[in-house]
Amino acid sequence: MSDTFRAAQARSDAITAKMAEDPASLRMLTGDRPTGNLHLGHYFGSIRNRVALQSSGAEIWQLIADYQVITDREVAGDIAGSVRSLLVDNIAAGLDPERATIFTHSSVPALNQLMLPFLSLVSVAELQRNPTVKDEAKTAGITSIGGLLLTYPVHQAADILFCKANVVPVGRDQLPHIEQTRVVARRFNERYGAVFPEPDALLSEAPLILGTDGTKMSKSKGNVIELRMTADETAKKIKGAKTDSERVITWDPDGRPEVANLLLLISLCEGTSPEQVAEEIGDGGGGLLKKRLTEAVNTELEPLRARRTELLGDPGALDDVLRRGNERANGVADATLDEVRSAMGMTYL
Repeated sequence: MSDTFRAAQARSDAITAKMAEDPASLRMLTGDRPTGNLHLGHYFGSIRNRVALQSSGAEIWQLIADYQVITDREVAGDIAGSVRSLLVDNIAAGLDPERATIFTHSSVPALNQLMLPFLSLVSVAELQRNPTVKDEAKTAGITSIGGLLLTYPVHQAADILFCKANVVPVGRDQLPHIEQTRVVARRFNERYGAVFPEPDALLSEAPLILGTDGTKMSKSKGNVIELRMTADETAKKIKGAKTDSERVITWDPDGRPEVANLLLLISLCEGTSPEQVAEEIGDGGGGLLKKRLTEAVNTELEPLRARRTELLGDPGALDDVLRRGNERANGVADATLDEVRSAMGMTYL
């Protein structure tokens, strides 16, 4: 475990304590790229923490990052449809539009304008070293990284800092982006005066969930269990999940990562430990393991699926959620940009 991760985990633990003691001091920002439908990796890696923060009384900002669709692809696809799907999934999972501000990148010009001063605070070498950018490029099959993908971490810094968020719920693999945002905030404050907080990551209890093929869960790989899938579709997907040839089920993340991943998913759904699940399945083999996972996932997602159906029946209400969210985000972004321009000595009238 690196020193950076240990420090991030300590800050994450402090956030958990604040959720109980002083939730009003917390402002959360997180987002999703509308490149496809949300899946279990999003659900356990971030969404459940979003809902927990909301329940604690923290202020919630939820970004649908439509501009970031084109960071690693030439064909954007059905962005409007994906935006609607992300909106529905987040609300169905428990985000309350009356308490959370849900908005889209492209509708908030002042947010995106923060990219210019922020880019002056980082070097090309720093951006090239970012492991998340490298991973995104590799996953997308990109051999030559474009300017928008290279500056992706700075755009995320603008996402987080425009509303002065101090909490970002993420999995461990997204920590480099949070660290880059902290660097941007620190350097801006040192150069121009205190304007931005240095946000902390609220780390998921499941830092990394593998896909059904045993590799990192990714929409582009088709190895995901989507939240919108029916119970039967979920069962089919899990049936094809990779395990191994050993019959006795044991908890061995290093030696049996595929089996461990399925045990982890069961434990997250059932609220128990993966060790206990493994002991209960025992010599039941991969068949019993997948049967229990199917039941656990379908039970966990049943309320979400029912709520999703309700939401899709009222498209006008969904449009209103985005309209109100975009209006509020624009007001806050305009005020932050004015503050930034004033700090930089760029107010002329």
